[in-house]
Amino acid sequence: MHSRSVRLGVDIGGTFTDIVLEVDKSAYSTKVLTTYAAPENAIIDGLHQVCAKAKIVPGEINQIIHGTTLATNALIERRGAKTALITTEGFRDVIEMRTESRFEQYDLNLTLPEPLLPRQRRYTVPGRIDARGAELRPLSRADVEAVVDTMAQAGYESIAVGLIHSYLNDKHEVLVREVLADKMPDAMVSLSCEVSPQMREYERFNTVVANAYIKPLMKSYLGRLEGKLRAEGVDCKIFLMHSGGGIISIENAAEFPVRLVESGPAGGAVFAADIAARHGLDKVLSFDMGGTTAKICLIKNQSPKTSRVFEVARTYRFKKGSGMPISIPVIDMVEIGAGGGSLAHVDSMHQIRVGPESAGSEPGPACYGRGGRKPAVTDADLVLGRLDPENFAGGSIKLDAPASSTALIKTIGGILDMDSVTAAFGLAEVVDENMANAARVHAVENGEDLSDYTMIAFGGAAPLHAGRLCEKLGIERLLVPPGAGVGSAIGFLRAPFSFEANRSVYMTLADFDAPKITTLLKDLKSEATAFVRNCDPIGPILSEFKVYMRYAGQGWEIPITLSEDQALHPDKSTFEARFIEDYTKLFGRSVTGMDIEITVWSVNATTPAEPVDTTSDIPVTAPAQSCGTRPLFDPALAAFADAKIYFRHDMQQGETAIGPAIIAEEETTIIVPSSRLAKRQADGCMDLRTKGASVGK
Repeated sequence: MHSRSVRLGVDIGGTFTDIVLEVDKSAYSTKVLTTYAAPENAIIDGLHQVCAKAKIVPGEINQIIHGTTLATNALIERRGAKTALITTEGFRDVIEMRTESRFEQYDLNLTLPEPLLPRQRRYTVPGRIDARGAELRPLSRADVEAVVDTMAQAGYESIAVGLIHSYLNDKHEVLVREVLADKMPDAMVSLSCEVSPQMREYERFNTVVANAYIKPLMKSYLGRLEGKLRAEGVDCKIFLMHSGGGIISIENAAEFPVRLVESGPAGGAVFAADIAARHGLDKVLSFDMGGTTAKICLIKNQSPKTSRVFEVARTYRFKKGSGMPISIPVIDMVEIGAGGGSLAHVDSMHQIRVGPESAGSEPGPACYGRGGRKPAVTDADLVLGRLDPENFAGGSIKLDAPASSTALIKTIGGILDMDSVTAAFGLAEVVDENMANAARVHAVENGEDLSDYTMIAFGGAAPLHAGRLCEKLGIERLLVPPGAGVGSAIGFLRAPFSFEANRSVYMTLADFDAPKITTLLKDLKSEATAFVRNCDPIGPILSEFKVYMRYAGQGWEIPITLSEDQALHPDKSTFEARFIEDYTKLFGRSVTGMDIEITVWSVNATTPAEPVDTTSDIPVTAPAQSCGTRPLFDPALAAFADAKIYFRHDMQQGETAIGPAIIAEEETTIIVPSSRLAKRQADGCMDLRTKGASVGK
């Protein structure tokens, strides 16, 4: 029996693997370069580093919570298992035909993304379930065996099964699994009725294919990780962060790895929501910029916005519909290829472009000295004076400034007739404007005005760029919390155990069936609760109920939240009133004389959130003591200025740093533009506000 709480949060990113160890209320962290061939090696390396800092042995750890981009990267890079799809006759080409939507309406040369599986890996079986779950045409075992016998010769590692309307009646999909178990016992199987039991066959088929595609990879990785940790004497339970912002068991994660696709960014959103709760902020823009990508999320009333569908690997920047749709519960955020490792080039129009290609950790930006020859965002930050070449990543990586200058001149300056500083300035402005545009688009799509928001920045690269981003977006206040460089890993340790169960059952209010609704929501509650019980056998579990509703004839629904009493004792007038209320808030008016439809039912089971210690704005005490100066390029002034340098951990609460300034710490650097003033709050947050704005009475 462990006498104290010792918890480890692990976030594998495209460039760095972040490790956070919490021993009771003390935290120890580190960043190590991600080891692509065997990601578990970086975890073990970081584990030893933080245990040494905490003066404990690995065997004292009693809980590990892990998030990773491995699933996302496997889908983007198309390096999953050899996979096949079994679907209903007539639906073989659904994942290639997509929907009728054109994400770039006037592009005559529009190229649609290739499906994850080519046509020769897609097989069909007879049998048919109708839209109400009734069997129109039976499916016999002999029908399935004939197809599986053909597939068995091809040596598939994983099989996705997606039959029409199986979310209403899974009888045929279950039969296919039974035959596969007999005929292809070594192949992994994913059923759409389990992975994503929702209407819209394109999204559902694509989701089950994605799950099958990455399942062998993730199962192998999780098994190796467990083995490595056991070899180090760690025998505690391992949990995984899922895309919806909660935690699931390693067994469930291995079975449904598609739910891990946005696990790292989800941890960051949970981290930002926790900071928002501590500071009593109801409107927050979460900005997470790491080594490979930047993620932006709206957090209202201390809860991240969620969605049922998101896209991976968009081929057109910011264009909905240009990526691979994944139909699972997920925290709604916009993600772009703009991280510290994002590479720059000059296009045919002589414009500087940044990302989505990233140098990652192998070889990394040019300044890493690991063989990289192309300039990355980190190279620009170094040339502009934002980084200390001797103290990057806690001093574990020495940066080569001449290599950055050479790469910038070769790739940008030589083509555009610029020196290295001007090239770095251009690169940094392009990446900052890309991120600002992404934030603007995301806000407009959600009907929000960002000038009312507070930005919370975290991730290794975000504090370097957040001040400039605030200038571009007109945001007056920016918070950079303690541990910002490893924010997602900290977020894992703040997340509840949770699982969301969904099911599509079509119903109109005109045909409102209260007993059917009660049975359905009770079943979903039991299903979601069972997943959470697998992680927490004894703790209390809360249930959150949502139904997705629309006016008859509309193409998409809006989520309507119900109390448990409203859900389990359904009343037609209550459902109608709740829909009209939320629809009016979103669109400004309701529509009279039209029937209302319900398409999806959802129950999220979750353990209660831990209470947070709130903090209040404290008054300014005195200027902080600087430890030197260095030239810092200020993009708003388009010139270098002498910036004072401060060590974050030396600043006392209430002390200020007036921009231009550099606030250094082990895992990141906070850049205070000349337009801002930074103050250390009581909880350790650095609070950057526009000069002249109130910074505490």
